[in-house]
Amino acid sequence: MNRFAFENLFGIEGLNIAWYGVIISCGMLLGTLLAMYRAKRRGFDPDMILDLLLLAVPLAIVGARLYYVAFEWESYAGDILKILSVNQGGLAIYGAIIGGIIAAAIFCHVKRFPFFTLLDIVVPSLILGQAIGRWGNFVNQEAFGNMITKPSLQFFPIAVYIERLGEWHQATFFYESSWNIALLCIVLLLSRRRVKDGVLLSTYFIGYGIGRFWIEGLRTDSLYIAPGIRVSQMLSLLLAALGIALLLLIQKGILKTPPYNGKYLLKQD
Repeated sequence: MNRFAFENLFGIEGLNIAWYGVIISCGMLLGTLLAMYRAKRRGFDPDMILDLLLLAVPLAIVGARLYYVAFEWESYAGDILKILSVNQGGLAIYGAIIGGIIAAAIFCHVKRFPFFTLLDIVVPSLILGQAIGRWGNFVNQEAFGNMITKPSLQFFPIAVYIERLGEWHQATFFYESSWNIALLCIVLLLSRRRVKDGVLLSTYFIGYGIGRFWIEGLRTDSLYIAPGIRVSQMLSLLLAALGIALLLLIQKGILKTPPYNGKYLLKQD
């Protein structure tokens, strides 16, 4: 399919809107609505989420770009200005997550809002956005896995046909999207049990880390820190280990959420 949803918009040559951007935007919109709903359910003003996004979106984009550039530096060393050419691709989800967490930390420090409370509110939205966003890889025919030569397995969702190669490859984008949907269901079920703040974040770290480690090992376009060592697999292991450590500290009562009585607390009638 055509990777552009709209071409030459308003009659301007080259002003195109890619399906990838449309899909990512839909993921962000649905994620925002989910976070606002969850914030209200927790007794907080939904506008808090919009205030957070003003900081989180730009930092997530910068983080995603810098992460990619850092591990593909040879492609940018000769022309530093290429770093600004985001429209040519080159964003990494782990960089976006790091940027988003930094934004949440700054927001919580300035607004004096409990850090783990905020992250547990937005974690389901992050997972939902990742599940939807992976379909942008389908349109762009990227983030696929190893070639599948057995004809009986050459069908979607096991495989995806890559036109420019004329080959069937593992549909790893779909694997990750499905994994994230399953993880989203688990996190939402946990939230109904009113678990301690930080448990949803820990569950995300563990679940996504394990899934991404497995799926990254199948992909053919990974970033490498050294021959044979995939960056995302290393970070996935660290993420899962961090999630386990956080979960233990929360359950033992070492990490506690302080009370909040600030401006984002909804007044009870």
